[in-house]
Amino acid sequence: MGLLMPGSLLFADSPLTVSVPVGSDGIQRAVIQADSYAFTPHHLVVTAGQPVELTFKSVTWVVPHNVIIDDPQSGLHIREEIPAGESRTIMFTPRVMGSFAIYCDKKLPFMKSHREKGQEGVLEVQ
Repeated sequence: MGLLMPGSLLFADSPLTVSVPVGSDGIQRAVIQADSYAFTPHHLVVTAGQPVELTFKSVTWVVPHNVIIDDPQSGLHIREEIPAGESRTIMFTPRVMGSFAIYCDKKLPFMKSHREKGQEGVLEVQ
Protein backbone atom coordinates (compact mmCIF):
# COMPACT_ATOMS: atom_id res chain seq x y z
CA MET A 1 0.00 0.00 0.00
CA GLY A 2 1.48 3.40 -0.99
CA LEU A 3 1.55 6.37 1.34
CA LEU A 4 0.45 9.71 -0.06
CA MET A 5 2.73 12.52 1.07
CA PRO A 6 1.84 16.19 0.46
CA GLY A 7 2.64 16.83 -3.20
CA SER A 8 4.35 13.50 -3.81
CA LEU A 9 3.88 9.78 -3.66
CA LEU A 10 5.99 7.48 -1.50
CA PHE A 11 5.83 3.78 -2.18
CA ALA A 12 6.24 1.50 0.82
CA ASP A 13 4.75 -1.81 -0.35
CA SER A 14 4.05 -0.31 -3.74
CA PRO A 15 2.57 -1.66 -6.90
CA LEU A 16 5.18 -2.18 -9.58
CA THR A 17 3.56 0.18 -12.12
CA VAL A 18 2.59 3.63 -10.94
CA SER A 19 1.05 6.65 -12.65
CA VAL A 20 3.01 9.49 -11.07
CA PRO A 21 0.60 12.03 -9.53
CA VAL A 22 0.68 15.73 -10.35
CA GLY A 23 1.01 18.07 -7.37
CA SER A 24 -0.91 21.31 -6.97
CA ASP A 25 2.17 23.08 -8.38
CA GLY A 26 1.97 21.07 -11.63
CA ILE A 27 5.02 18.89 -10.87
CA GLN A 28 4.77 15.11 -11.18
CA ARG A 29 6.48 13.66 -8.06
CA ALA A 30 7.40 10.19 -6.86
CA VAL A 31 9.81 8.53 -4.44
CA ILE A 32 11.52 5.37 -5.67
CA GLN A 33 13.38 2.95 -3.44
CA ALA A 34 16.78 1.74 -4.63
CA ASP A 35 17.39 -1.61 -2.97
CA SER A 36 20.16 -4.14 -3.56
CA TYR A 37 19.17 -4.98 -7.16
CA ALA A 38 15.78 -3.34 -7.66
CA PHE A 39 13.92 -0.07 -8.04
CA THR A 40 10.47 0.02 -6.40
CA PRO A 41 8.28 0.85 -8.15
CA HIS A 42 10.06 -0.10 -11.34
CA HIS A 43 7.56 1.24 -13.92
CA LEU A 44 6.66 4.94 -13.76
CA VAL A 45 4.10 6.54 -16.05
CA VAL A 46 4.39 10.32 -16.56
CA THR A 47 2.91 12.91 -18.90
CA ALA A 48 5.02 14.57 -21.61
CA GLY A 49 5.53 18.31 -21.30
CA GLN A 50 5.00 18.42 -17.52
CA PRO A 51 7.89 18.69 -15.03
CA VAL A 52 8.91 15.51 -13.22
CA GLU A 53 10.66 15.26 -9.86
CA LEU A 54 11.86 11.78 -8.91
CA THR A 55 13.52 11.13 -5.56
CA PHE A 56 15.58 7.96 -5.44
CA LYS A 57 16.02 6.74 -1.86
CA SER A 58 18.72 4.15 -1.20
CA VAL A 59 17.58 1.60 1.36
CA THR A 60 20.99 -0.10 1.36
CA TRP A 61 23.60 0.89 3.93
CA VAL A 62 26.79 -0.31 2.24
CA VAL A 63 26.33 -0.51 -1.53
CA PRO A 64 26.01 2.75 -3.49
CA HIS A 65 23.76 3.00 -6.53
CA ASN A 66 23.17 5.38 -9.37
CA VAL A 67 20.23 6.20 -11.58
CA ILE A 68 20.69 6.49 -15.33
CA ILE A 69 18.16 7.45 -17.99
CA ASP A 70 20.04 7.94 -21.24
CA ASP A 71 18.19 8.28 -24.50
CA PRO A 72 19.78 10.83 -26.87
CA GLN A 73 16.78 10.91 -29.23
CA SER A 74 14.45 11.99 -26.40
CA GLY A 75 16.87 14.47 -24.87
CA LEU A 76 17.00 12.50 -21.60
CA HIS A 77 20.59 12.43 -20.29
CA ILE A 78 20.35 11.74 -16.57
CA ARG A 79 23.09 10.23 -14.43
CA GLU A 80 22.96 10.73 -10.68
CA GLU A 81 24.97 8.97 -7.98
CA ILE A 82 23.01 7.70 -4.93
CA PRO A 83 25.31 7.07 -1.96
CA ALA A 84 24.31 4.18 0.31
CA GLY A 85 21.59 5.21 2.76
CA GLU A 86 20.99 8.58 1.07
CA SER A 87 18.49 10.12 -1.35
CA ARG A 88 18.93 12.09 -4.56
CA THR A 89 16.28 14.03 -6.46
CA ILE A 90 16.32 14.51 -10.21
CA MET A 91 14.16 17.01 -12.06
CA PHE A 92 13.41 17.09 -15.79
CA THR A 93 10.62 17.71 -18.24
CA PRO A 94 10.14 14.86 -20.73
CA ARG A 95 9.28 16.12 -24.21
CA VAL A 96 9.17 12.89 -26.22
CA MET A 97 6.65 10.10 -25.67
CA GLY A 98 7.93 6.55 -25.35
CA SER A 99 9.40 4.06 -22.90
CA PHE A 100 12.88 4.67 -21.54
CA ALA A 101 15.11 2.46 -19.38
CA ILE A 102 15.96 3.55 -15.83
CA TYR A 103 18.89 1.59 -14.46
CA CYS A 104 21.89 1.34 -12.15
CA ASP A 105 25.19 0.36 -13.78
CA LYS A 106 27.26 -0.06 -10.60
CA LYS A 107 29.33 -3.25 -10.43
CA LEU A 108 32.25 -4.83 -8.70
CA PRO A 109 35.16 -6.18 -10.78
CA PHE A 110 34.42 -9.59 -12.29
CA MET A 111 30.76 -9.42 -11.20
CA LYS A 112 27.56 -8.65 -13.05
CA SER A 113 26.34 -5.05 -12.95
CA HIS A 114 23.34 -4.11 -10.84
CA ARG A 115 21.40 -3.71 -14.10
CA GLU A 116 22.33 -7.24 -15.16
CA LYS A 117 21.09 -8.44 -11.75
CA GLY A 118 17.70 -6.78 -12.29
CA GLN A 119 18.05 -3.17 -11.15
CA GLU A 120 16.25 -1.73 -14.14
CA GLY A 121 12.93 -0.03 -14.58
CA VAL A 122 10.90 1.87 -17.15
CA LEU A 123 9.94 5.51 -17.47
CA GLU A 124 6.88 5.58 -19.69
CA VAL A 125 6.11 9.03 -21.09
CA GLN A 126 2.57 9.44 -22.45
